[in-house]
Amino acid sequence: MSIYLNNAATTWPKPQCVPDAIYDFIANRGANVARGSASVRDIQSLDNVFTCRQKLAELFGGYQKCDPRFITLTSNITESINMIIKGFLKPGMRALTSSMEHNSVLRPLRRAECEGVALDIIQCSLKGYLDPALLKKNLSVRTDIAIINHCSNVSGSLQNIHDIAEVCRASNVPLVVDCAQTAGIIGISAQDLGAAAICFTGHKGLFGPQGTGGIVWDPEFAKRCSPLFEGGTGSLSHEEFQPSQMPDKFEAGTPNLPGIAGLLASVEWIENEGIGKIKEHEDRLGKMLEEGLMKINGLRIIGPGSDDPRLPVYSINIKGMDNAKLARDLSDIYGIETRPGLHCAPLAHRTLGTFPEGALRISPGYFNTADDIDRTLSALIELAKN
Repeated sequence: MSIYLNNAATTWPKPQCVPDAIYDFIANRGANVARGSASVRDIQSLDNVFTCRQKLAELFGGYQKCDPRFITLTSNITESINMIIKGFLKPGMRALTSSMEHNSVLRPLRRAECEGVALDIIQCSLKGYLDPALLKKNLSVRTDIAIINHCSNVSGSLQNIHDIAEVCRASNVPLVVDCAQTAGIIGISAQDLGAAAICFTGHKGLFGPQGTGGIVWDPEFAKRCSPLFEGGTGSLSHEEFQPSQMPDKFEAGTPNLPGIAGLLASVEWIENEGIGKIKEHEDRLGKMLEEGLMKINGLRIIGPGSDDPRLPVYSINIKGMDNAKLARDLSDIYGIETRPGLHCAPLAHRTLGTFPEGALRISPGYFNTADDIDRTLSALIELAKN
């Protein structure tokens, strides 16, 4: 039996209700949204999308009393971040981010820099943390937006996002939070943070299908962003310009309705299971993994120490071993699935001192067991000896 330990890339397996909901939509419902005759089938699709927005607005503490209009549904968090960067930044503006960001942030910001946007990247610590005092110092220069991830997909470093948000609020700088690794695992309230936007993906901690994600908007910030896509919305079809009303403003074209059905099912499953219960189990497995890794000769854990705030995302290197070969041996010999390389985050690896070789990432999830961790540690001990 294989052991899946690549949950930082995508959670697997999914709760059974997720594939069931996707199949049910395709097989038994299937109507497009707001593009029919208002039949029962059409209303079911509309209700499915509305309810998903409402559940997400409640999960993230959305604005205007969880008004679902300010939840934009996207195909993934990369689309969400691009939508904000390309819809907000103009030549002459200044953007700020950290050295622990994923390429979903770095690459569109580099593109904006080529088009006349000033970009500053704040160096994080060797453990992957952004110092709020250093952020405050950088914000003394006029800044139009700050984009910071909540947790590193490389090292599991969990940022002090509340202090970061407070610094941004004090400087009147819109803060965009990348919650790719934390959505569904850690409770986060957009209203408490006062963030301009929270970006999330459906296929990781929300346990939904790939091809889903979104944005929780501050209404005033949403007004300042132009839509990335324009086209049919199923509304105001007599107008030749993209509607300014939400949620239509940022949602052109047919959405991923089967994926949204699966995402709704996963969010309802999280409601019933409980975020606290999910995090407690994953933290317990992470601590077990960490304690075992620390006993392996020649093995280095990248980033945070045992007492630092983190999620159970562990990147390692074993002295004298190529991490890609290590990942292949774990898979081919022991049936253990991990992820080697740079994890789409070269800046983070530079910060952590693992560029260009990268590292092997091990990320347990809610459906893993203590036996999975024991078998993984035994395999690593054998490979390190050899």
